[in-house]
Amino acid sequence: MNPDDGRQLLAQEFEQYRPHLRQVAYRMLGSLSEADDAVQEAWLRLNRSDSTKVGNLGGWLTTVVGRVSLDMLRTRRSRGEVQTGDWLPEPVAAAEGAETDPETQALMADSVGLALLVVLEQLSPAERLAFVLHDMFAVPFEEVAPIVERSPAAARQLASRARRRVRGSAPRSDADPTERRDAVAAFLAAARDGDFERLLSILDPEVVFRLDAGPSSPLARPPLRGQEEVARQIVARGTPFAPLARPASVNGLPGAVVEHNGRLIAVANVEVSGGRIVEIDIVFDQAKLRHVVID
Repeated sequence: MNPDDGRQLLAQEFEQYRPHLRQVAYRMLGSLSEADDAVQEAWLRLNRSDSTKVGNLGGWLTTVVGRVSLDMLRTRRSRGEVQTGDWLPEPVAAAEGAETDPETQALMADSVGLALLVVLEQLSPAERLAFVLHDMFAVPFEEVAPIVERSPAAARQLASRARRRVRGSAPRSDADPTERRDAVAAFLAAARDGDFERLLSILDPEVVFRLDAGPSSPLARPPLRGQEEVARQIVARGTPFAPLARPASVNGLPGAVVEHNGRLIAVANVEVSGGRIVEIDIVFDQAKLRHVVID
């Protein structure tokens, strides 16, 4: 076979795995731009390798993306780039009715919620890798172990520890998409009216409100907790923005985008349990909204 033909066939095969690899990297990194960088690095490494010796290309690429993502996480931690308290992942979002490309549609359909990604960010890089690869993508511990430079038994322990932390920290959410959509609509209506009492009836007593406006923004602050404090903040600062919001799909679930004159301002995600909102996550950081489609 002509080498150029072989390279073209390899590229075509790689493209078939790209959506899966992007999903792995996004769950590892919580960033679409970094996920794309990790996937591109996997392609470069594949190009430098003898692909004829790779028996399971999908498994090989998943392992490479996992290793690259682990290195990126460690570098991020060493630089102190994560802002504890006000950090949120890049949302995979699109306004209702907006046309998205097939790759984004696939990622959105198989994505995990922003709230879970916040919890994953609290894990150590090795714990996160073991949990994501094994629990989310069924990669055997025998394949996870070399990436984290541990034995399979130690890799199993990492995943087990991560699993316990996720179960203990992930927000409870028992609402179906219709309930979530209704909760978003009720929340936006109360926010538009600045109706403090109605907000209290919508919010769970232990509701958590996170806002990520970027590390240098004057809006940056730790999460707010409790229905009265959250409702007070929404009435004081959210009422002007609520009329600019419209329904959207945020990481595959009902949420909202806020826009003005065709410019995206923010993406809002909610978690609902027992008919009330238990978590509100709003991403204002413009650097994290580049992939969101609103047209």
